Amino acid sequence: MAESIQEPLVKLVDLHKEFKTKQGTLHAVDGVNLFINQGETLGLVGESGCGKSTTGRLLVRLLDATSGQVLFRGTDVQSLKRKELKEFARAAQIVFQDPYSSLDPRMSVAEIIGEALLVHKLYTKGKALRQKVESLMDYAGIASRLINSYPHELDGGRRQRVGIARALALEPEFLVLDEPVSALDVSIQAQILNLFEELQDELKLTYLFIAHDLSVVKHISDRIAVMYMGQIVELGEADEVIHNPLHPYTEALVSAIPRMTRSAEHQRIILEGDVPSPINPPSICRFYGRCPVRQDMCRRPVELLEVEPNHYVRCVLRETA
Repeated sequence: MAESIQEPLVKLVDLHKEFKTKQGTLHAVDGVNLFINQGETLGLVGESGCGKSTTGRLLVRLLDATSGQVLFRGTDVQSLKRKELKEFARAAQIVFQDPYSSLDPRMSVAEIIGEALLVHKLYTKGKALRQKVESLMDYAGIASRLINSYPHELDGGRRQRVGIARALALEPEFLVLDEPVSALDVSIQAQILNLFEELQDELKLTYLFIAHDLSVVKHISDRIAVMYMGQIVELGEADEVIHNPLHPYTEALVSAIPRMTRSAEHQRIILEGDVPSPINPPSICRFYGRCPVRQDMCRRPVELLEVEPNHYVRCVLRETA
């Protein structure tokens, strides 16, 4: 997989994550290879249950990988000891999907945002800490009058802004944004997306933006990776993936993007069939059972290959095109 001349900030190498269940081993992330360059936004998109949120949690070490590497500035995050992991937490943070369940209801806005600063002993309780919290609130667009409010007193948009301010407290270089707008109203979604773009420009941040909605991802991402059943099935520049999707699954996702007008060339692709079980994934192409253009040649494993410059796809039909 081609990378930029400079070393990527983040690199995932043959990353696997398995969970033991009563029914068997669940393959949540199955051989993911990705890189994210300094200052860019990589969008990771796919259906619920495809493994994208698990990938994000592996990246910030909220979960330990079964095998493979998560490299941050060339260092394997999986090998970090407790003290080193604490330092890594200052460089990489996460914004969660649900802005209510991710905030402690017993803590005020000031306490939520300031907690990490106290844990890392960057501040002690007092005027300086309060000023820092107010500064972070300003960055996230939270009115200073809400500093002593509790999560239940805030609407969804303000709660998510509190989560963003908390993530920014340690001045990280990298943020995992795990479906950060999916629980919000459409009008609030636009505000939060604009906030992420402003913060990226001002603070020189790097993002992994996780979502199930391509219409959201396309507005904020430099590159897009499409995930299906724990594997990357397509990867490329955002405009290229949106306007020239090569994998049948990506084509279906693109067809679902709302349009002002719908021409004969842009009919919605309705996928039939069921998603295979991740406990016993098929050894052939995992999309085979739902693919509208499947052929007999598709009944074999397939790798992610570069079929156009910087555009990768996991599809037998593209290999032979």
